[in-house]
Amino acid sequence: MPVCVGATAMQRMAHPEGEMATARACRAAGTGMMLSSWATSTIEEVMSAMTATGGGVMWLQLYIYRDRELTLSLVRRAEEAAYKAIFVTVDTPYLGRRLDDMPSLAFSEGNYGNDSGLAVYVAKAIDPTLCWDDITWLKKHTHLPVIVKGVLNAEDAVQAVNYGVEGILVSNHGARQLDGVPATLDVLEEVVGAVQGRCDVFMDGGVRRGSDVLKALALGAKAVFIGRPVLWGLACQVKSHAPKHSDHKGEQGVTEILELFKEELRLAMALSERPFVDTSVTITAVLIPADIIDLLFTVDWLMTY
Repeated sequence: MPVCVGATAMQRMAHPEGEMATARACRAAGTGMMLSSWATSTIEEVMSAMTATGGGVMWLQLYIYRDRELTLSLVRRAEEAAYKAIFVTVDTPYLGRRLDDMPSLAFSEGNYGNDSGLAVYVAKAIDPTLCWDDITWLKKHTHLPVIVKGVLNAEDAVQAVNYGVEGILVSNHGARQLDGVPATLDVLEEVVGAVQGRCDVFMDGGVRRGSDVLKALALGAKAVFIGRPVLWGLACQVKSHAPKHSDHKGEQGVTEILELFKEELRLAMALSERPFVDTSVTITAVLIPADIIDLLFTVDWLMTY
């Protein structure tokens, strides 16, 4: 399924089993999961949950930290646990001004900057001097494929390919880093065109419907990643299939989210006359020709009805 679970931090805040529940749901749905560097379950625990009954694909989301040995220790653990790739985040040398976080205790007056709260810790841990040479450094220390997460333009896409990455994740970090950045769907085609097939291109951000997935595939994405919907599924269940006091309600919630995306994608493909997720899913499946749009907005045409 071309809908994968992206990296979201601290999933146990949504459900006691957090990333473990998400991993089991991904395994059941036949899709992959990217584990956040700021997860509330360990690299090894989540892989164990993913592969408990065989199968499952895990990737690690990685920041480049000031402490390079800490960075490499996470990479080594991912390798030993049989993760399949490293998604290195390149759009967060500094944390953006996240206004939604400001009312919390960690950001309140008198606390910010005094080692209070995860955001402050993260800001101090991440290396603000992140540059393209760090991709070269990382690739020298791992045999896993390296995908850069956070590219939004053709120039950076070409640079990433020139530095030997195996993939690009078009992402704006949930639009939380810088106000006014473009939507990922708006720049996806530009990035795909820039790399000219030299690496795989993925997308996250704003994917809420199966039709969103189809649009991304039509614009050249190999797959999409979802974040917030997974947390919503962890925290609550629409159908409440699990027993009232079941520990697997979070897992069932994520399963329902993934199944919903799958069914909506199937429907969107059927209505677009695209029966397979392959090269037949192109921009013609979702783009209305300009002459049709012009016709729809012609006053004379409208006045005939």
